Amino acid sequence: MNDHDIAGRERLREADLSRGETGAEQWNNLVEMFFAQARRLGDAPLLWRKTGGKWQSTSWDEAAQTIASLATALTAEGIMPGDRVVIVSESRPEFFLWDMAIMAAGAVSVPTYITNTARDHAHILENSGAVAAVVSTQKLARVLLEAVYQAPNCRLVIGMEPLRVGQTAGDVRLADMPALLSAHPADVDRIAAAATMPREQLACLIYTSGTGGTPRGVMQHHGAILHNVAACMDIIVHDFPESPEREAFLSFLPPSHAYEHTAGQMLPVAAGGQIYYAEGLEKLVVNITEVRPTIMVVVPRLFEVMRQRIVKQIEKQGGLAPRLLDLALRLERIRQEKGRVGLVNLPADFIVERLLRRRIRERFGGRMKALVSGGAPLNPEVGLFFQAAGLTLLQGYGQTEAGPVISCNRPAAGIRMDSVGPPLRDVEVAIAEDGEILVAGELVMMGYWNNPVETARALQGGWLHTGDIGILDEDGHLVITDRKKDIIVNDKGDTISPQRVEGMLTLQPEIMQAIVYGDRRPYLVGLLVPDADFMQQWAAEQGRDIHNLHQDLDFQRAMQTAVDRVNAQLSITQKVRRIMLADHPFTVENGQMTPSLKPRRHILNEVYGARLDALYR
Repeated sequence: MNDHDIAGRERLREADLSRGETGAEQWNNLVEMFFAQARRLGDAPLLWRKTGGKWQSTSWDEAAQTIASLATALTAEGIMPGDRVVIVSESRPEFFLWDMAIMAAGAVSVPTYITNTARDHAHILENSGAVAAVVSTQKLARVLLEAVYQAPNCRLVIGMEPLRVGQTAGDVRLADMPALLSAHPADVDRIAAAATMPREQLACLIYTSGTGGTPRGVMQHHGAILHNVAACMDIIVHDFPESPEREAFLSFLPPSHAYEHTAGQMLPVAAGGQIYYAEGLEKLVVNITEVRPTIMVVVPRLFEVMRQRIVKQIEKQGGLAPRLLDLALRLERIRQEKGRVGLVNLPADFIVERLLRRRIRERFGGRMKALVSGGAPLNPEVGLFFQAAGLTLLQGYGQTEAGPVISCNRPAAGIRMDSVGPPLRDVEVAIAEDGEILVAGELVMMGYWNNPVETARALQGGWLHTGDIGILDEDGHLVITDRKKDIIVNDKGDTISPQRVEGMLTLQPEIMQAIVYGDRRPYLVGLLVPDADFMQQWAAEQGRDIHNLHQDLDFQRAMQTAVDRVNAQLSITQKVRRIMLADHPFTVENGQMTPSLKPRRHILNEVYGARLDALYR
């Protein structure tokens, strides 16, 4: 055995020791995990928020004291083990504290989106049978209370901030977090000792974001999330063993989404890391520079937006910069195809590293280990762009029903933009005869809350039927080809993947968002949202009123030109023959996007279906 082998094994041994300190296999539930880490890390910072222009921290000890006080208060308020408690909150430290406190009291956490309407809240309150709700702000409380007054079981509403309500209806009581903390001093040892829930016990209900209809409550047990966390820690420890520093996560996705709840909130606890809570999407770029995160979990739509911004900045810079970007992309394509750039390209690779990649990495804080993409399919070209820019991008795949992470690209296994990586450790993946991806393991949900019909449909023979179509290639990488119910079958019986076409369309600088239609039709048509910067620039150059561009035939032809560029790369059945422009961008606020930024196709069809049908006449 040579010195290189000895050094390599020593690094792996050290990684295993580190993993032994933080590996989620050793814990029976999430509460036990937290308090064990709090005892180990003490006054080290855990939660960060920006207040008065400065980042301020909450230590592990302080968080443990707050969680113990809140858990005691919940019990005093009559919350029993197994009771469901809704949380309505943006991404902030109090969300984490309440989420953990609810579980520490033996209850079930039910995180919900702040974009929910009163009707959405009413469905979740009634379906879950929640007996209490926690809400972050006065504004969110107004919408929530409208639903609470109609809910059959919810009789307690707690504000993270004091709630100013003139009067309440019925026997609904209001409380606030500061008062509960002062009335119930922390007894950390008692609460920690009481955390004896088994891994099989229900931890939380995560309601799906409703891309295809009414949200369903996914029953995630402690073991499902711990299984996910352990497998993700395996990637952090073994694929990035060179960095001994504590992980710094920047949280900005909705914590009610399973992806953020597990990877953005629970994974940092297992890693003994820190969670910085971003001020919002509009300040995300500034926060990245300030916080210098080591890991970020991101949805594909945000990667697309960041890519567009970087490209525009490089184009404005002019000179050598655009040529360097083109060279970086060419080198990355070679690396993806052959596994390395080759000796002849090393000088060019060195120049790109010094003059381009280093600068882009500095914009992302300078110590980013990995950007992890999940929650929706990532266009391979977008992934290739970030790899070319010198940032490690790990595309993963999962579902709320599976913890939610099922697979993820790993540097050690070779990062491939055409796949979502190999399955996580201790995850079984099989492909059914019709191509559907099946998953088994501790990560699989217990079922849908109060929905035996859908549970029986999703869980068959010990396998989770994902509804996604894919293959396992010869290297053991999972490749997603489409979502079963989103596949378009034209009038000739040809199957078409809409997500691939849509991804290619949104790479064009003129197009911000795109949806294609054509089920049981002779060809595809597209619903497009023009890029705002392109609209402004085109209107200025052509001397047109930007507010009337949707009716401007010349502007529509300009948009068609962008579509034609994509059509040149597509097969006959995939080509988008006709287009129409959407009245407004697809947003969470107008109900046309989920909070995780995926289009709600059934809503878009309701709004635009008749006009899209008219394109076939």
